[in-house]
Amino acid sequence: MSNISKDSKIYIAGHRGMVGSSVWRALEAKGYKTIIGKTSAELDLRHQQAVIDFINNEKPDIIIDAAARVGGILANNENPYPFLMENLQIQNNLIDAAHKADIQKFIFLGSSCIYPKFAPQPLKEEYLLTDSLEPTNEWYAIAKIAGVKACEAIRKQYGKDFVSLMPTNLYGPNDNFDLKSSHVLPAMMRKFHEAKATNAPVKLWGSGTPMREFLHVDDLAQAVLFAVENILLEHLYNVGTGTDVTIKELAVTIQNIVGHKGEIVWDITKPDGTPRKLMDSSKLQNEGWKAKVMLGMGIEKTYDWFLKHIDNIKEVKII
Repeated sequence: MSNISKDSKIYIAGHRGMVGSSVWRALEAKGYKTIIGKTSAELDLRHQQAVIDFINNEKPDIIIDAAARVGGILANNENPYPFLMENLQIQNNLIDAAHKADIQKFIFLGSSCIYPKFAPQPLKEEYLLTDSLEPTNEWYAIAKIAGVKACEAIRKQYGKDFVSLMPTNLYGPNDNFDLKSSHVLPAMMRKFHEAKATNAPVKLWGSGTPMREFLHVDDLAQAVLFAVENILLEHLYNVGTGTDVTIKELAVTIQNIVGHKGEIVWDITKPDGTPRKLMDSSKLQNEGWKAKVMLGMGIEKTYDWFLKHIDNIKEVKII
């Protein structure tokens, strides 16, 4: 167990995004009293001195880095430089400021895209840097790999509890439903919803044959809470369910939950991305964490949230 108490000050970077807001809710529900967050207007994490000043003034006991510029295949393809540089700036500023302020616990959140495109399945932590990345999101992946290695270096050299959690494909409340920049599950949900009134055909990218694993964001929040309350033995942990589905199976599940009755058209001129991406999360499971939200139930909960917030869902979300 770590020496963190319910009175410890916890700073969540990216607290209004899908991951950060879920982590905030999980910490509050567990009784943590001093959780702090700043909007991008209040604190631009790309600016080094601003981050240094903030960390030195607030002196948090824990930093949870859930801030990133994120997006799907299209957004990554069209914006390689900001996806690389802005993510490097955000995480490097936070990690370095935390280290220099002698903060002992830092939780860095990344993505399964850090692993090679054709790595053996399921993906194990030791496969990192063993082969080339998926070209459509390598800019984001390279930034996140740098964050993982920075945390590992601090842990190795200074003995601080800096740990990296790499979740599989996430979904849930506060997701990005913009069709140009979102990931596959929320993009499908919005497409089926908008076509539901007339049951118009829905066109989806690729062949539908790739396999993907999906984790409800509240399960990731519980993994973060687990890392807050325990000293983990390793520097890098996968966070996933251990099961995957084809993109076609995902589409049919979402279509049925939304209630769309029209045709699904697959545009095979568009890229599929990585053929399969299943995580081996046994390391974290062996330490005591396990996903609990089943995919169908999670999609139902997410669609309920979508319907309640449809009038104020942001078109583009950069957290």
